[in-house]
Amino acid sequence: MKTILKICALSALLMGTSPQAKEVELDRVAAVVNSGVVLESEVKELIANIKTQASKNDQSLPSDKALRVQVMDKLINDQLIAQIGERMGIQISDAQLDQTLTNMAQGNQLTLEEFRQSIVSEGLDYEKYRENVRNELVSGEVKRNSVRRRIYISPQEITNLLSAMKQQTNNDIEYRLGHILIEFPPEPTQEDMNAAKERADKVIELLNKGSDFTKIAIASSGGAEALKGGDLGWKNINEMPTLFSEIIDGKDKGSVFGPIRTGLGFSIVKILDIRGRQIVEVEEINSRHILIEPSIILSDAKAEQMLKEFREQILAGEADFGEMAKEHSDGPTSVKGGELGWTDPKVWDPAFADALAKLKIDEISMPFRTSFGWHIAQLTGRRTLDATQQMNENRAYQLLYKRKFSMESARWLKELRDEAYIEMMD
Repeated sequence: MKTILKICALSALLMGTSPQAKEVELDRVAAVVNSGVVLESEVKELIANIKTQASKNDQSLPSDKALRVQVMDKLINDQLIAQIGERMGIQISDAQLDQTLTNMAQGNQLTLEEFRQSIVSEGLDYEKYRENVRNELVSGEVKRNSVRRRIYISPQEITNLLSAMKQQTNNDIEYRLGHILIEFPPEPTQEDMNAAKERADKVIELLNKGSDFTKIAIASSGGAEALKGGDLGWKNINEMPTLFSEIIDGKDKGSVFGPIRTGLGFSIVKILDIRGRQIVEVEEINSRHILIEPSIILSDAKAEQMLKEFREQILAGEADFGEMAKEHSDGPTSVKGGELGWTDPKVWDPAFADALAKLKIDEISMPFRTSFGWHIAQLTGRRTLDATQQMNENRAYQLLYKRKFSMESARWLKELRDEAYIEMMD
């Protein structure tokens, strides 16, 4: 509410300084979310961005009214998650943000400057885009921290999935799914559920008549991916919720299924595309590192300089890498001389994996930054790993985790909204 009072006070100060001055609305509150607000300017900006992207992709959109409802839902969710992030003390430093943007640029085969120019050429404000990425990083961390503790995967579940995977003949098939969720309100009555079922049936009817799935998802879906047209991305049959996988298995592209009753409402699913699963040969690397974590009394520049000096001493034969790690590293592996052991690099921070990928055996990297701090790392081995029982178990665990994370994330967000004070302003 302090934020609201500040906005009101500022408006009064700017608009009420003279009896003859014409009142000009600078901004207004679109929704109150607990102690925070969603501003009308934020709503208009997001709607404009969605329309710009839809125009470039030749994609149709629902009415402005339906689009505004979905945008408001997203911004309210973002505000709730940001408030939790603030209470948790989650912060993304400029160095972490720059590293993420660099990784995004490299993913598009661009330099950071070229990436910035591409953002500007699309009519977007780069500084705002940068802060949106920061907010997304905070949001992701909040979701992981909050949802992860709700997930338990028993050894028996892994055994059961491994057994099922051995019997399947379509493990190499991936489906790109579209999802529309017709939500139940909090504590729904039978009348509410009947009304949701009628809406879901109407959506199915429209889709079967050839209506655009993306447009209907943006207009009607209560799912987290609504503004992306309900696109759930590519999923193996074992990554989907069980209710979906049992219906979709073996079906053709373009098939529509539903309504499927869940705890959140009625789901409608469409197979947007099908492909053979991309098989990537797994490589493990052996490495060790020294980590220096910046702090209030140790700047990023000082941490980087310390590691440069350590590297020079090691290369000159004046110091041993393992001993330096034991003495100076802030990482949990310091007691083992910084040894990370044989690891699939995909489990690491992307910046760490990228730095190791560029090294030759026994080469020591220059200092580099990740979300954990500053590192120097040495690559000590590289090997291609065959498909072992352990790998299969890890894969089964990840499949189960992704499946449960998706469901629990939706439940967590619904509970968050149900418990929050939300007031929409006319």
